[in-house]
Amino acid sequence: MIKSILTPLDGSIYSDSILKYAVYLSRKFNAPVRILNIIDIRLTDLALSPASDSFVPLISSAEFQTESRKILKEKSDRIISKASTILKKDCIDFEVESVTGLPDDEICKFAMQNDLVIMGIRGEYEKWNERFLGATIESVSRQINKPLLLVDKTFRKFEGVLIGYDGSVHANNALQIAAFMAETFEIQLQVMAVFNSEEDRKAVLFEAEKYLAPYDLKFKLRHESGHASDIIITASKDSPMDQLTVIGSYGHSRLREAIIGSTTVEVMRSAAKPVLITK
Repeated sequence: MIKSILTPLDGSIYSDSILKYAVYLSRKFNAPVRILNIIDIRLTDLALSPASDSFVPLISSAEFQTESRKILKEKSDRIISKASTILKKDCIDFEVESVTGLPDDEICKFAMQNDLVIMGIRGEYEKWNERFLGATIESVSRQINKPLLLVDKTFRKFEGVLIGYDGSVHANNALQIAAFMAETFEIQLQVMAVFNSEEDRKAVLFEAEKYLAPYDLKFKLRHESGHASDIIITASKDSPMDQLTVIGSYGHSRLREAIIGSTTVEVMRSAAKPVLITK
């Protein structure tokens, strides 16, 4: 199911953790790692107008662009060199891509060539925006069509898998990946259904139980009521083990969630990492 792993790296404090997860998963799935570094075109093509009311440049636009490109290229080379050294040391099969463009667009484009994407929950500008998702993550998570693993600064091995299941198409896709991960890593899977209606919970969990029956794994069905995102986030944080939390990108009310914010986004922001988002 997972034959290649894409790791976009921007040199942030998440990069080491991303690489550790990439090595961990590459070994488990015997999958090559594909390093992607993106030189943000917005930084190289910044327009500096001498007539601007707010900013008067000390150097010409052409000089600024040339110097910016040089600095960003040197940074890109350092990121790639460090990542390559780590992966070579760990005997991981890998390849490198360095491109110039919009980070979210490039990540989604290269995701089409891979089975799994690993990203830090925030990027290199985290210190100015610690309480929220990174802007690139927000954009990528809504556009990408492949599983997206969001990680924090600390690497943790998977000791269990937790999935929030509501019976939607996206949740069913998430259940497939959650079962695959639990079976591959030989860890327990918890399937959580959060409905205020007992009848709905039973129906959804019965469906999950029937789906999981052919898998060679231990699983537990959890009946919960309340606000779905709160319950899932609390379960991920209170777990005595380091869990991988899996959730589908949308539930039943896709249009409503896209407009006012979904359970998925809240879980992405607040649940203990790592969190795996699926389509």
